Amino acid sequence: MISKTAEYALRAVVCLAGDPNHESPSITAEILAEKTQVPRRYLHRVLQGLARHAIVRSRPGPGGGYELARDRNTLTILDIINAVDPIQRIVSCPLGLSSHTELCPLHAEIDKAYADTEAAFQRVTIKMLIDSTSPILPLCEISRDKLPGK
Repeated sequence: MISKTAEYALRAVVCLAGDPNHESPSITAEILAEKTQVPRRYLHRVLQGLARHAIVRSRPGPGGGYELARDRNTLTILDIINAVDPIQRIVSCPLGLSSHTELCPLHAEIDKAYADTEAAFQRVTIKMLIDSTSPILPLCEISRDKLPGK
């Protein structure tokens, strides 16, 4: 349903928003690539797209890297997807049939599913993902109950 680019962007944002053991607000592209299992060159393009939409920002120099530029409390899955590869809604007949002045039942139902997907992604904030009660931590090989201090 979503592209690899959108998946990679979501991984990067979740990593930037929720690394409990990271002391600096910035994470280098190398560390992000390793943690998210995204090829570094591809990740760089993804991060540029996120930066163009002011979701992340880069900090140059020693101790620099990437950091979240938006509040994880309000940043949604849909915001991230729309920044890098929006879901393509169907607004006219994909076949170009001139007699189809509105969407046929098939394409109307497909577009309705896309709309429902967008609505579902809009309801989920990055904070909700990070603060989930699931024992599985996003992008992490250990569970929440095995974190230091737990």
